Amino acid sequence: MAHHKSAKKRIRQDAVKRLRNRYYKKSARTAITKLREMEDATEAQTFLPKVISMIDSLAKRNTWHVNKASNLKSSLTKHVNDLTPQQ
Repeated sequence: MAHHKSAKKRIRQDAVKRLRNRYYKKSARTAITKLREMEDATEAQTFLPKVISMIDSLAKRNTWHVNKASNLKSSLTKHVNDLTPQQ
């Protein structure tokens, strides 16, 4: 158990950050799953920028690694592009 005031404060801060990170990560994962299950191309195209924004914010905060975020954005963009009918 922490004996110093600053250590106790750090424990409190870490708990809040952990919960906040869990919320943002779970929200992003749910949005990614929802996007991957979409069949309508126009709906997926409008939803893609929101998901990419979520992924970018997680990468900016170092919650997810930058390369993981890049790989996710790439694969999701490919998925949405495959939904659009080719002319």
